Amino acid sequence: MVPSPEHWSLVVAGGGPAGFMAAIAAAEAGLQRVLLLESTPEPLGKVLISGGGRCNVTHACWDPRELVGYYPRGSKALRGPFSRFAAGDAVAWFDEHGLALVEEADGRMFPQANRSTAVIQCLRQAAQRSGVVLRTSEALKAAAQAPGGGFALQLRSGDGLWADRLVLATGSHPSGRRLAQSLGHGLVPPVPSLFTLAFKPNPLVALAGVVMDPVDLELELDLDQGAGPPPPGMAHRFRQSGPLLITHWGLSGPATLRLTAFAARALPLHHCGYRGTIRVDWSGGRSQPQLEQLFAECRRDQAKRQLNNARPWPALSRRLWQHLLDQQGVEAERRWADLGKRQQQGLIESLRRSSYAVAGRGPFGEEFVTAGGVPLGEVNLATMESRLTPGLYLAGELLDVDGITGGFNFQHCWSSGWLAGQAIALN
Repeated sequence: MVPSPEHWSLVVAGGGPAGFMAAIAAAEAGLQRVLLLESTPEPLGKVLISGGGRCNVTHACWDPRELVGYYPRGSKALRGPFSRFAAGDAVAWFDEHGLALVEEADGRMFPQANRSTAVIQCLRQAAQRSGVVLRTSEALKAAAQAPGGGFALQLRSGDGLWADRLVLATGSHPSGRRLAQSLGHGLVPPVPSLFTLAFKPNPLVALAGVVMDPVDLELELDLDQGAGPPPPGMAHRFRQSGPLLITHWGLSGPATLRLTAFAARALPLHHCGYRGTIRVDWSGGRSQPQLEQLFAECRRDQAKRQLNNARPWPALSRRLWQHLLDQQGVEAERRWADLGKRQQQGLIESLRRSSYAVAGRGPFGEEFVTAGGVPLGEVNLATMESRLTPGLYLAGELLDVDGITGGFNFQHCWSSGWLAGQAIALN
């Protein structure tokens, strides 16, 4: 006699932030027999490495109307979900579960312990206390909906399970997208988001490690690089402002990551091969007259000082200023009083509009999230239940949602996971 498969009220596929939150929320709301599957030996791997090992849990943006503006994909559709569980709710949830979060000057929120393992410990303890069963090194391989409801599941190990309801929270892993498609869902092709930009060769390599804040960026895609004309209406210019980090391969930092997040759906379309021109306003948006006034003040107040010892304003990186002097052929030992008008105009133009050729994405696959996934129109965003397959719920990065930094992406995971878990328990 063939034994009956294990029967679970809820099976959650994916032991990441969205999966943990969905399982915990359902169990804490009273649902019993909740199983959480994670394909790797250790769950919450992305939490562990995020924020340089500190984990940017969320962002101090308390108004849902403002919060949705930080999502290149999702945006206004997330107003409803964030009205029910947003950043303030996430902070309160973690506080109730023993994890205090602290806000940094730029709005990012990290665990008070300043290490991502504190977040992992909090989630694992909450799952254990609520009765969630966690199985690691076990992945969902196939799922089929039964005519009368529920799901017959096949695991990678070969075992079979039965689930009354199923949550797919598999992040950007291709297996989750295949499962969603097998259950009737469409897919917006995923592409990298939040990536750095590379120059080859890199004219700024000697400035690696320099941070400028704020900097204005404008990226113009090279549409002639691809085969055939670009899709009608495809944007090819993108702008962002904020902190910029110069690396040994090109540009990184929040401004660059936000820029590539909003350009993500355009950049990888093979029409530009990740190539283009980026124009950098090192002055942080100062106008031509403002810079001319700063230079005039330096000629007046710093007349006898050498250019390399007296920058136009204190926050301008000394190394960057020296680089711009070299680029314009201006002797660093020249006194401010001896700076000619043509040289001044060249320096001001470099400060306001330096151009660099983008050769592609930065190395090491440092992109943190993907843009693409299950279209939001196929999901009831009040409950995260599929509109196509009753009893199926989708949460986290599997959906076509992505934010401009890790904290915003985690917030969507907390929100969508919590909404799914609550809805399942109350259904």
